[in-house]
Amino acid sequence: MRTLFKGGTVVSGVGTREADLVTDGEKIAAIEKRYKGAFDLAVNVRGCLLFPGFIDAHTRFDADVDGATTADDFYTGSKAALCGGVTTVLDTASPQAGESLQSALRRQRVKSDAQTFCDYGFHMALPDWNDAIKAELPEIFGQGVSSFSLDFANDGKFYEALRTLRDYGGVCETLCVNRAVSDALAAERAYPLTQPMEMEAESAARALRIARTADTPILIRGVSSAETLLEVTRAYRRGQAAFAETSPQYLTLDESAYRTDDAALYVCTPPLRAKGHQKPLWFALRKGFIQLVSSGHCAFTTTQKNAGRAAPSGLPGVQELAELLYSYGVAEHRLTAQALCVILCENPAKLYGLWPRKGRLAPGADADIVVYDPGDSHVITERNRVSAAGYTPYEGFATIGGVRQVWLRGALTMDRGRVLPVTPKGSYLRRGRFRVRLGRE
Repeated sequence: MRTLFKGGTVVSGVGTREADLVTDGEKIAAIEKRYKGAFDLAVNVRGCLLFPGFIDAHTRFDADVDGATTADDFYTGSKAALCGGVTTVLDTASPQAGESLQSALRRQRVKSDAQTFCDYGFHMALPDWNDAIKAELPEIFGQGVSSFSLDFANDGKFYEALRTLRDYGGVCETLCVNRAVSDALAAERAYPLTQPMEMEAESAARALRIARTADTPILIRGVSSAETLLEVTRAYRRGQAAFAETSPQYLTLDESAYRTDDAALYVCTPPLRAKGHQKPLWFALRKGFIQLVSSGHCAFTTTQKNAGRAAPSGLPGVQELAELLYSYGVAEHRLTAQALCVILCENPAKLYGLWPRKGRLAPGADADIVVYDPGDSHVITERNRVSAAGYTPYEGFATIGGVRQVWLRGALTMDRGRVLPVTPKGSYLRRGRFRVRLGRE
């Protein structure tokens, strides 16, 4: 079936242009100024922006975190993703104590296969580094997992893992928290003072220098502060293959949330910082020192957040991701539409081995299309959220425009806030090696 998207503005990492876009089955067939060929269905998208399907490179669905299981499984989480224009999510397979990498991946596939509305893949968390884990890597890569989360206190093991994964073409990433210091601070301070930005920056600097010694690309996840950003920028200026990711909460929320009655709802890692850190983060996105924005969607209900002495760490956000970046980035002239395409589409596709199938609107690519209507402004509220969390940390935020439709591999999957498939149609993505330079302005 050939579908014609008529009169929209097609967005890529190099610019925008008014053009007709044609899909044939699951693929994009043509992009022309005025298409005059045959088609079966016409969709009027005049006045709208056409983005490639957004990629959320870090979600946690049906995951055990801090002694609690996340509110969203793959069914509800992927529905929320589609409502926000996200057509691909990358979740994490985390081995339990004594569990093999293979077993952890199989367990996640059981949870996700035939349960996920958007396309999906997995990062593999490495809880340790030893001969048994090293022996499993060829098969893990063979199953299309090419990105690995490392969180080692042992610098020697961290170095050895980086060197090995480099030889396979894997992407290594780390969330920069000095857990030893944080555990010590927990005995004398309340959250969020247990995770000071100085320790985030220290951890990032150490990881970056070890990666430079290992000559291995590395991604710093969850950059929340100007101090950590400075370490990433220094690495980039050294010529190092160093990349960075932040999340919407660090661009739009701040630490004043911890002085409210609902403070527990905003517990995340790293914690929210002072508002003054937002400006340098936006600047870094515009200049390409931060290459990705992911939601880090790790949702818990208000009951779970308030159940114990320490709230489980994580926030919902997969549905809000793109609309927040457009509304507070593009509409506020902090980003261009093409920069948004680079950050949410092209860069994650290239970094995580999905390019050129995902992340672009071009003949031969998957027909993952987001119809963004700049005139469909609304207010974010729990009532129009799909997540099972039952709340949104962005309650009351006004958007500029909104996601009108989402097409996944040529099929309409979300129309004006309603997910259309009766059963999930998402496919597991086998990903390749990281080989492509990411876009920077």
